[in-house]
Amino acid sequence: MAWLFLCGAIVFEVGGTLSLRLALEDKRWYAGVVTGYSVAFSMLSLTLASGMALGIAYGIWAAVGVALTAVLSRFLFQEPLTWLMGLGIALIIGGVLLIELGAAY
Repeated sequence: MAWLFLCGAIVFEVGGTLSLRLALEDKRWYAGVVTGYSVAFSMLSLTLASGMALGIAYGIWAAVGVALTAVLSRFLFQEPLTWLMGLGIALIIGGVLLIELGAAY
């Protein structure tokens, strides 16, 4: 159940962040920002209450959130996504994987 909560937290956090970008042009999107972040933090707390370690949950939440936001921003807002940014995303994902593997020891 913790993984399901974490996936929900990631989706709502990314939604809130994308809404923040949209709110620059239309203030009504601030409702999406507040809703997205409120639900994301609630689901992250449910993730922790379900037994997932804070370092693991936060690392995955942050890394996947950064990667999804960068990729979706490329398609939704035509923002740049260079090979160097892709390398950065890969390094973030690699770091989170190392934290996950290190928790097993």
